[in-house]
Amino acid sequence: MGVTDPAGPVMDRDEVDRALARLGAEHEAIETSLLALQDHAGRRLLEGAELTGVTKERWTTAEASITLLWAYFDAYTDALRSARDIRARRRWSSRDDLVELTELLRGESVTVAGSASATANAPTLHGGSGKLSEQFTLVTLVDRMNELYATSLDMVVAADAVWSALPARIDLLAAELQRTRRLAHSVGVRPGEHPAGDDLERITRTLTHLRAEVVSDPLAYWLPTQGSSAPGGGRPDTTVYDREARALEDVRREIDAVLTVRQDAEQRLVKLRDVLSRADRTLAEARTARGEVLAKIAATEVPVVSGPPTVLQEQLATAAEYRRQAQWHRLSPLLESLEQKAEDELLRARESLTAVTAPLAVRAELRGRLDAYKAKVARHGLAEDPFLIERYDAARRMLWSAPCDLRVAEQAVLRYQQAAAELLGGPRVPGPRAPEDRRGPGS
Repeated sequence: MGVTDPAGPVMDRDEVDRALARLGAEHEAIETSLLALQDHAGRRLLEGAELTGVTKERWTTAEASITLLWAYFDAYTDALRSARDIRARRRWSSRDDLVELTELLRGESVTVAGSASATANAPTLHGGSGKLSEQFTLVTLVDRMNELYATSLDMVVAADAVWSALPARIDLLAAELQRTRRLAHSVGVRPGEHPAGDDLERITRTLTHLRAEVVSDPLAYWLPTQGSSAPGGGRPDTTVYDREARALEDVRREIDAVLTVRQDAEQRLVKLRDVLSRADRTLAEARTARGEVLAKIAATEVPVVSGPPTVLQEQLATAAEYRRQAQWHRLSPLLESLEQKAEDELLRARESLTAVTAPLAVRAELRGRLDAYKAKVARHGLAEDPFLIERYDAARRMLWSAPCDLRVAEQAVLRYQQAAAELLGGPRVPGPRAPEDRRGPGS
């Protein structure tokens, strides 16, 4: 080691002793950190893994940095040992000893000769030139080691964090995926036959690829914390994992729906048959009522009643066949569609019956109105009035004869109401279907 003029004034014995104590403490801390890095589980995994991508590139650099770190540490150890030996020569160091110690402790007295590969691959921080040998002061050498250690530890901690978090979670999700696949197969949810089966195949491929990538290139799934200088500041990127976990949950819900169909399929089929049977009976009743209306009511339009839709019966038979063949994944959407169509068909049948029987309802309303006014007249002692009897009989003959002309019968009922109102001293009945008529007598 050559001796040059010290960069500053010669240190006294107290300054030397304080510097040696500080450098000794730093030496102990650095050695502890290097040994911890050497034993770090992440570093051991990196050494034995077949790496790819960004992790392979960064581990090549980190390996060179760690090799260089030990070379720097050895040089630092030698320089510190030399300084301690010089200080130990005499209790009271001579001027020459202090000059030499000042050069060792403050000057660029430490020469580090590194291997070509280590020097080439290690980062050249704080002016590091990447040469095969460099000279440092002990202080700058400590700074250099701290920086190399921080970047190396950051890489090791990040890779270890990803390996600790993602593969185990992927394996658990893959196990759940296998259980879901078996369950899906048992209810007929298979690739090419049901969208959920196709989803399971895609999730399987994605998880297999994700695990292989995480194992070989963990740093591709690391999100560093912006602005953080602490080694390992960040978190594993679980975006792909989370997306596939949500997709699997959606598939599980679909499978649960199919399982529910399997459990209550027979009950739902029985209910469907009942609803369609009620719709058929209602349509049959409407067809019978239409014949009655055409026979009893004259001069009115009666809507045609259609027959029951055969397509629903065909679909119901298909649903029953799906149940017999345990094709639950096909039965599930068919049942949902049929249930809605059956309710719509029952509503249509009821509306058809209402439309067909409307003339009979009008006749019944006129009969009721006529009898109500007759009762009102009787309460007032006018039941034997010849004029009212004549008009009542005329209206009654029209309403109780077939076919009944509703327009003529309504006019006859109105004439009876008007005559009764005049005799009772009430307001004149204004016309057919007036609000007063709808409220009925005695209002």
